[in-house]
Amino acid sequence: MLWIAIAALPLYLLGIWKRPFLYVGLVPQAGYLLFRGVALGRLPLVGPHDTLTFLSAAIVAFTIPFYVLLKKPLFFRSTAVLSAVLTAFALMAKQHNTPLPPVLDTVWFELHVVLAFFSYALFGIGAIIGLTCLRERDTLGEGLQYRTILVGYCCFSFSMIFGGVWAYLAWGTYWLWTPKELWTSILWLFHTLYLHARLQSWWIGNPSVILGMTGFVIVVITYLGASLLMKSSHTL
Repeated sequence: MLWIAIAALPLYLLGIWKRPFLYVGLVPQAGYLLFRGVALGRLPLVGPHDTLTFLSAAIVAFTIPFYVLLKKPLFFRSTAVLSAVLTAFALMAKQHNTPLPPVLDTVWFELHVVLAFFSYALFGIGAIIGLTCLRERDTLGEGLQYRTILVGYCCFSFSMIFGGVWAYLAWGTYWLWTPKELWTSILWLFHTLYLHARLQSWWIGNPSVILGMTGFVIVVITYLGASLLMKSSHTL
């Protein structure tokens, strides 16, 4: 079944050249996640292999509305590069094919993880929009970046709420001050600051764009750095 996931990688690379290949690549990747979920009897969202694959597919899927809204080749090329890199790392990562442990076998965990990766995908798209704005000196895209990050922020806020419920059921407390939770707080507070700053007229433009792009750097630290390099209750 892994060959289905492998098929997405060359298509994403071809998407750097021609935009339609980006969306053709989404088909085998989404199909792989579906087949894997059916085979495992659970959402395939445990470990780097699953989560990186899911994040890559979510980024490509969320760019579909931008096909009309943002006709910028650089945006789609950057999306194809990011999706290809995430897919390559996912293919190199070990698969976790065991059933969910009891502590993760709850709908609150599934809601928490799905919304978290939806928000990561939207923050990533916001960063790519910001990159496009800076490279092409396009001020119109700045508002689109703001709205994209706002939707991602809402997803992330609900993810934190559902994660708190899951933590309470699993460990009897809504919050554990592990490095992962600490960086999660930093990520939420940073985007809260970004959204409030964007309401001030002097922040609109390049300062807001750069702040939005910086948010995705914190996403990478929270997702990969805190999970791989620090002790945490999360397994990516």
